[in-house]
Parts: sequence; C-alpha cells; structure tokens
Amino acid sequence: MSEIVKLAAKWASEPVFDDDTRQEIQALIDAMDISELTDRFYRTLDFGTGGLRGVMGAGTNRMNVYTVKMATQGLANYILSFADGAERGVVIGYDSRNNSLKFAEETSVVLASNGIKAYLFDAIRPVPELSFAVRHKNAKAGVCITASHNPPEYNGYKVYFEDGGQITPPHDKNIISEVRKINTVNEVKSGADFNSAVKSGLIELIGSEIDSAYIKEVLKQSVRAVADNIKIVYTPLHGAGYAIIPQVLKTVGFTDIHVVNEQNKPDGDFPTVSSPNPEEPEGFKMALALMEKAGAEIALATDPDCDRIGVAVRDIDAKGTVLLNGNQVGVLLTDYILAGLAGSIDTKNSVVIKTIVTSALIEKIAVSYGVRCVSVLTGFKYIGEWIRKNPDSVFIFGCEESYGYLRGTYARDKDAVVSASLICEMVSYYKSKGSSILERLNEIYDKHGVYLETLSSVTMKGKEGMEQMEVLMQTYRSGLKNIPHELELSLVMDYLQGLDELPKSNVLAFHFKDGSSVTIRPSGTEPKIKYYFSATGSTVKEAQDGLNLLKSYFLTNG
Repeated sequence: MSEIVKLAAKWASEPVFDDDTRQEIQALIDAMDISELTDRFYRTLDFGTGGLRGVMGAGTNRMNVYTVKMATQGLANYILSFADGAERGVVIGYDSRNNSLKFAEETSVVLASNGIKAYLFDAIRPVPELSFAVRHKNAKAGVCITASHNPPEYNGYKVYFEDGGQITPPHDKNIISEVRKINTVNEVKSGADFNSAVKSGLIELIGSEIDSAYIKEVLKQSVRAVADNIKIVYTPLHGAGYAIIPQVLKTVGFTDIHVVNEQNKPDGDFPTVSSPNPEEPEGFKMALALMEKAGAEIALATDPDCDRIGVAVRDIDAKGTVLLNGNQVGVLLTDYILAGLAGSIDTKNSVVIKTIVTSALIEKIAVSYGVRCVSVLTGFKYIGEWIRKNPDSVFIFGCEESYGYLRGTYARDKDAVVSASLICEMVSYYKSKGSSILERLNEIYDKHGVYLETLSSVTMKGKEGMEQMEVLMQTYRSGLKNIPHELELSLVMDYLQGLDELPKSNVLAFHFKDGSSVTIRPSGTEPKIKYYFSATGSTVKEAQDGLNLLKSYFLTNG
C-alpha cells in the first residue's frame, strides 16, 4: 500500500474526522481513484505568504475544516509569542463563498481555545473592512476566509497583521514556520465550543459599529463634491459588496443606482457566472444589459470579497460600451486624484504606489504632477507594507493592474468600496465638464503616449503543473531564443536576485528598446504562469502591433 493510500485510509477511519469526510475519502479508496487520491494527499495544502487557498474537499491538499484548524493553531502559536497577542486578539471576516462562515467560526473557536480574543463579523463583509477593523480594534492580527475571484470550488484563508496589511516579512515566514509544525489535527487545541466562547466573551461578534466607522473613513477620501448627474449600474456578483456599495454611493450623493437583482443575493455557487471575476467580460453580461436598459453612463462589478472592481462605461461616439482594464482605471484615478489635489498637497513628500506589473504610464502621470511614484512587488500587501515602513510620506493612491485600488490609509488592502465611490465621482465630474473619462484617457495618451497592456495566463494544474512552471522559469532564465528582429532586448530583470531593494521574488522582466516589456511569474494563488505584456507607441495601432508581437513570440515559445 502506497504512503498516499495509507494517509487516505487514516482520513477514512479516524474518529477525529466527521462522517462526511470519512465517507468522501472511503469512496475514492473503494474506487481506487489513485489520481484523485494523489492530488488530495501528495502534500499538505501549502500555507504560503498569502495564507491558504485551494479547492474545497477532504484531504490534506484541500480546504476543509481540518486544514483551517491546523493553520489557525499555527497562527495562534505565533500570536501567543507576543506578550499582548492574546489580549489584543484577532479579527475574523468572511465572504459569500460556500463554507466561509463555517471556516470563520472554526477559526474563532481554535483561537478561543488558545485563550486568544476573537472578533468575528456577524455577517459577510468586504475584505478591506476586515483590514480596517484590525486597525480600528487595535487587534494583533486578522483572518479573512475568502478565495477572492476564484471559481466556486475554491476557498482560502488570508492572514493580516496588526497594521491591517496582509502578512509580509518577518511575520509571513514566522507564521508559515509555526503552521508547518502542526502535523495532524490532533495537535489543535479544542477546549472551547462556539456558543460558550461567545457567552464568555472570548469570541465577540462585531458588525454595525465597525460598518459606521469604516464608511466614515471611506467618505473622507472624496476629491471633489459630486453632482447627482449620472445613472449607475452595479453588480456584486453574489458577493460581499451587495449592501455596502449602494449605501456608500447614496451617502456620497448619487440617487440613480440600478443593482442587478439576479446577482445581488450572496451565493457561493455564483449561479449566474462561470467565475465571479470582474476582470472577465462574462461577469459583466447582466450588468451591461441593465446598463443599456437604464441608459446608464457606468456599470461596476465587484468580486466576492469586494476588494477588486471592474468598470464599464458608455462610449457615446461609438454608441456602445467599453470595458476598462485595471491599468486604464489606475491611470484615470491617478490623474483624477492628483489633478483634484493639485495645490493642496506637499508634492515633494507625496507618493503614488504601483506594482511592478502595473502600467508605466502611472509613473509618467505622477511625475507630471510633481509626485513620486514607487514600484513594489506584485501583490497589494507590498503597497500596504510600503505605507507602514514610510510613515513620514504622504500616501496619495495605490493601484495594481488586477483591478485593485486604495486611497487613504484607514485600510492597508485594495478596496472596491472606496474605488466605487471615486470612480463614480470621477465620471460625474467629467460629465459636468461636458467630457467623459474616455475623452480624458485619450487626452492622457496624447500627452504621454499610448500605453497598452494585457495579461495572459497559462494554466498548469496539479503536481505536474508545478514542476512544469519551475522548468519554464528556468528556461527563461537561461536566455531568450530566436527573438524576432523587431524586438531588441535592452534589459533583463531577475527579481529572484533582489533587485531595487525589493525582496527576492520568482519574477522575470524582459525590457525591449522600443519601450515594450513582458513580465513573467508563477501565480501565488492559482495553478497558472502569468505573462504581463506592455507596449507603447504614438498611436493605438502602433502600441497594439507591439503588443501582438510580444504575445506571439512568448506564448508560442513558452
């Protein structure tokens, strides 16, 4: 009997596992489904720098109550290494995914069993509100049960530290070390049950008071007063934004808001979409139909944990709609915010932050307003980390190409709630001036050049996929072969060497003399290798031709 089947047999027989879990694994053993058993048990679901994320189901390589408990015990051990850890406690939030509430409650129970105060939200909330709550409660850490925009079969476990940001060094490595010391679910403390821990006060349910304080901070980020002159369509894609975003938009001053009713109810099956991802056009179908029916100027879509936001706007000239990508929205917001703040901020001490895979046009815009632009590694946690490490700088705005934006320091993660408010404010402002955000985008291109970007992902699943990605990155590091004569390589940046004082990261960037570039990295949350293509030119056609050339070469030779 193989080691994998032996381990599976334990899950199928030991009383520590519930009946459903035992039956699920026993059925696979009876069927001798070695491929599925191998994928479920060839490793323990990796607790990485982003926490846990994986397909839900029974097994060591799956998201389930047992892997959640083990991760929480490791986190608890780290929290208890601080003198103030138990008293300051941990804030726990969750999104609309299947089992999110169950995983959140199990997390709170394990913490309480370790004598650690747990603040548990009384219903689903946006992940940026969890980030805010960690700061507001002066908690030692936070946990959010979410898998962001992944397909319905996924869930995850994101850890935040006392600044409200996702864990970064040294805490990420230290927590990972503690989690990996927990080898079986029998090592998890289980002295408390949920109801008794709530009665004793070790678990405290939180809600409306946090909502009010959070919304107050969001409203402070407005740049200009709004005119109630636009029609807005919104879809939460069955996620956590369903209540709070319409509430904030109404409080700001917008009254003509149309919500996609079929997608307004939180539902972890996400029945109206194949994937609840605002980056994908498929997620916008219902919103665009309502946009047409209502004659709205803008449609917004947020992902299940309400940290990312997608934007569609009406193109009056073309008599249609345009889906803006994350780079375009980041460019527009950077320009709008800096223009609105011009003359009222200390530009020498102010900073805009973007990730290394986000449009270089953002830096050009910031510099044109006299503001410094800092680039950090991929992942919004590095934007939050920069804010924490540079308290004397004035943080103006942060963005990443994957539809994440933040203005203000009340939270340290991307926030679709404040983004929705600012985007609608921006659309309203340009309409009041007889213009539009599409016209403004073209004006920016006229001034700074056209920058076009696109992301291509290649899925490589399972153990074999992980090995394939490793080989592919090694191949790229050995040098590009048969480069087209139109592409003249000017610079190779290997972030595994720790460039520009950034932490080491498995990322490669190839820069070419025409200003185009491609950045390649394995995803930290999905079984994918990602290609971030960027090209620039004096016209859209010139930039698009450059983009097509890059994609053709790298995706053919990858």
